[in-house]
Amino acid sequence: MHTLVVAATAAEAAHVPASLPLVVTGLGKTAAAVATARALASLPSLEGLTVVNIGTAGALRDDVVGLHEPGVVLNHDINAEVVRSLGYDPRERLTVGTSEIVLATGDVFVTDPVVRTRLAAQAHLVDMEGYAVAWAAHEFAVPVRLVKHVSDSADESSMDWPAMVEASAVVLGEWLRENC
Repeated sequence: MHTLVVAATAAEAAHVPASLPLVVTGLGKTAAAVATARALASLPSLEGLTVVNIGTAGALRDDVVGLHEPGVVLNHDINAEVVRSLGYDPRERLTVGTSEIVLATGDVFVTDPVVRTRLAAQAHLVDMEGYAVAWAAHEFAVPVRLVKHVSDSADESSMDWPAMVEASAVVLGEWLRENC
């Protein structure tokens, strides 16, 4: 068994153990999907590999704090019903584990209370890369784990993310040392 760690930013990956291979994707779903797929395609074998996507997340509910490993990830900014009505399956919901925690992924940096409330009806956390990393791993038939640390409340405090990311990076690095 071996692990490929995937993070959106170097700041989130600042405490990844040096012994673990790391891919820093950049922000957003497109960058995350392409970088993850490129990394997987470049490996000589995928046998025994697990992709672990670490990163920060906004809490969509006031009681959600700390470290979480979501069991479901949603692509929240796709118009899934319209895509479905055209006869296509948008696969906007991927199961990635057994946890009850749901992560919503989208290219929208959530700071608006209306958007937060809408997303909170279907998810606990929000990020900008988890779904894309999970999608790429699924396409390569590689297991994936999403490990997210709450850095903010998906509100105006999100704009202070640069000041909060270090605390999350420390916790994520500790999780990797204990679990990979």
